[in-house]
Amino acid sequence: MAGARLVVPTSPLEKITAEDGSTPDDDALLEGFITWAESRGLRLYPAQQDAAMHLAAGDHVVMATPTGSGKSLVGVAAHLFALSRGLRSIYTAPIKALVSEKFFALVEIFGAEQVGMVTGDSAVNSGAPIICCTAEILANEALRDGREADLGPVVMDEFHFYADPQRGWAWQVPLLELPQAQFLLMSATLGDTTRFEERIAARTGRDVVTVSSAERPVPLDFEYSTTPLQQRLEQLVAEAKAPAYIVHFSQREAAERAVGLASLNVLGPQDKERIRQRLEGFRFAKGYGKMLNRLLRAGIGVHHAGMLPKYRRLVESMAQEGLLKVICGTDTLGVGINVPIRTVVLTALSKFDGERRRQLNAREFHQIAGRAGRAGYDTEGTVIVQAPEYVIENEQALAKARAKHGDDEKKVAQAMRSAGRKKPPEGFVSWSEKTFDRLVEAVPEAMVSRMEVTYAMVLQLLQRPEDPILAMRRMIRASDESPARQTILLRRALQILRELLAAGVLERLEEPDEDGRTVDLTLDLQDDFALNQPLAPFAVAALDLLDPESESFALDVVSVVESILETPFQVTGAQVKKLKGERIAELKAEGVEYVERMRIVDELTHPQPLAELLTQQFEVYRQAHPWVGDHELMPKSVVRDMVERAFNFVDMVNFYQLARSEGVLLRYLTDAYKALRQTVPQQMLTEELEDLIEWLGELIRQTDNSLLEEWERLSSGAEDSTAADLGLSSNEPDAPAGVTSNIRAFRVMVRNAMFLRAELFAEEKESRLEELDGEESGWDAERWGAAMDAFFEIYDDVYVDAQARGPGLIRIDEQPAEAPGFWRAVQVLDDSAGNHDWGIHAWIDLKASDAQGAPAVRIDRVGDI
Repeated sequence: MAGARLVVPTSPLEKITAEDGSTPDDDALLEGFITWAESRGLRLYPAQQDAAMHLAAGDHVVMATPTGSGKSLVGVAAHLFALSRGLRSIYTAPIKALVSEKFFALVEIFGAEQVGMVTGDSAVNSGAPIICCTAEILANEALRDGREADLGPVVMDEFHFYADPQRGWAWQVPLLELPQAQFLLMSATLGDTTRFEERIAARTGRDVVTVSSAERPVPLDFEYSTTPLQQRLEQLVAEAKAPAYIVHFSQREAAERAVGLASLNVLGPQDKERIRQRLEGFRFAKGYGKMLNRLLRAGIGVHHAGMLPKYRRLVESMAQEGLLKVICGTDTLGVGINVPIRTVVLTALSKFDGERRRQLNAREFHQIAGRAGRAGYDTEGTVIVQAPEYVIENEQALAKARAKHGDDEKKVAQAMRSAGRKKPPEGFVSWSEKTFDRLVEAVPEAMVSRMEVTYAMVLQLLQRPEDPILAMRRMIRASDESPARQTILLRRALQILRELLAAGVLERLEEPDEDGRTVDLTLDLQDDFALNQPLAPFAVAALDLLDPESESFALDVVSVVESILETPFQVTGAQVKKLKGERIAELKAEGVEYVERMRIVDELTHPQPLAELLTQQFEVYRQAHPWVGDHELMPKSVVRDMVERAFNFVDMVNFYQLARSEGVLLRYLTDAYKALRQTVPQQMLTEELEDLIEWLGELIRQTDNSLLEEWERLSSGAEDSTAADLGLSSNEPDAPAGVTSNIRAFRVMVRNAMFLRAELFAEEKESRLEELDGEESGWDAERWGAAMDAFFEIYDDVYVDAQARGPGLIRIDEQPAEAPGFWRAVQVLDDSAGNHDWGIHAWIDLKASDAQGAPAVRIDRVGDI
């Protein structure tokens, strides 16, 4: 076959065949791949060609080459060879963002019909021959189907996650349970891979080849700097070593640093004009968007997971276009984030890892440093580590003293004593140039096994056509754990099996069945078990406890669903902080002593509606469903809090000071929207609940439509998606339609906006009402105060409970004859006498609402109805 003429498509790349339609041999496949790469202007490095040759020959390959050495192109070769041989191939990575990015890249190469994606909450084209998924998805398939799984090559990107304490098990399970697979393990920081080679070869009967090269395509220059950061950045720009990525180990530090660098003079007139043109028409929301807009126009970007996705993508694309000189971000740069940079500047060599503050290890350092230098753009990358701040200040003071006193060491020493040497803060883990030199020379540490046994893993194994007890024992004994640790895992597995038997989920068979099973499931698990929200079945069961006739039914449904979602700790932490601040003020006003005040506020938590009911029900549910013990029920109120306070996204961000965590809040709201759509049974969807879900979806779209539209596009599961359908035609998401185009959602927004004014009226917060509607509207604090005085002369109170926010007390005319382009809204005040003869009357300007992305309320009057 080697001499046969090959058919090598160039766009899109589908598969390589011989002229007669048959599959070429190994050499011909390699030749075809090289031909295709050259047709796209790509010349393979020796390491790439070596890896591709072994993949074509059917060997496992460990690709341990530096960042920027083209490992992704080797992954394309693995998919191509599988496609040409009629095999299904898998790409897996640690985070959804990277999986999604690779999905679109592979669609562009192979065509939309050949590539699918499976994530925990959605799937597109899941029957495609090339599948992109997170590590947990592949691990579940390995547990469920084992050697019967239909797959060939498996590309595991960022394989150093094998040593991740929480998720390492998902990277090890496929190696243990998929002997039929051909593995391509890729990472720049694997360390010693000898034991992987030996174990994988013994388990699969295939040769394992490690392709490594210490030589980077773009070499790195390392520097330890005692120059103040701002000064060094200006030097980097002058030396043409920008863009520079400044690495921080918290989102707060990255955001604050960017603001502190806003005065940097790094742009020329042409750069400023290009940025102005680039940002024309981009929709920056209120809140952090205003600050980011100012920073970007100064050539400074910010990049971290707490930002809205549209802002992160904007920073990435502007960096790719060469418009940004400095980017302040977090160490997520080390996980394949798509920000091309020339220089990496680490602000520290120590970080807090969730348990303690410690120095970086070699793997962490090299993952970050390896992002410097852009293949095809730079001839050299630069890695700079800043000395600790106190060291830099001392160096500056010493330089100043030497400049003043020359070689007179006594006077220099006296000047330093007078100035006082700066010392590290208490608890600070310092570093030095020796630390830096050691990390530069160090090879990544050997990866340690992180194998675990959970209910979900056991249940997945139970679906396999073999005895699950033997399968679990075999998997644990084959793992990379020590004998002592293996024994602990075996005991854990047996404990889980006993609990499943006691709960009646499993039953013992009198004699083994045809597959050798000695135990079997007594129930059918849902197809997507343990993939997305493992507590969703509990939530459905808990919904039966609610009273559909209750005025709070819709909000109670939201609380049930919120209890099964991951907690956005930045948000709940801000809620606790706000509650404590308000409670301390109340206690001070009451004259409570300091010690007692602190004792009281220490007991405060974030709002947890239905916590007692749900916790009790969870314990009952757990008796029959032991596997939910792998997961924690977490009652919380984020969506509900927004509804009850009548907040939009910006209101929520401003009230709880979440500007640096907008992305966290948006992801949570998106997850809540998905869970409400997927979890709540159709028969429980009341009109009020449907309105609330529609409002939540529209609120997300108006904030940043990218996350929601991606999910809705993927969850549609269209098998015939084209590249245009998948969003490959543009870097920027389409702007959402005007807020008034979704009548149902806009109606809820108007109701919320009017009820917010009723709440503030009840609390007599005339200044806050003035802020809402603006002094220019004529409704300043004095006018609101007069309206309150008039109302409270008649009534003692205004109620703002669930009944008060009910549909019976809001009146909306969507087509008032006297004012086209406006809605008429009246929020009836729920007075203490129950007369309901007073209300807040307003016009809703539709055109202005579309412009500002929220109801534009124009107060008309407050008075009788």
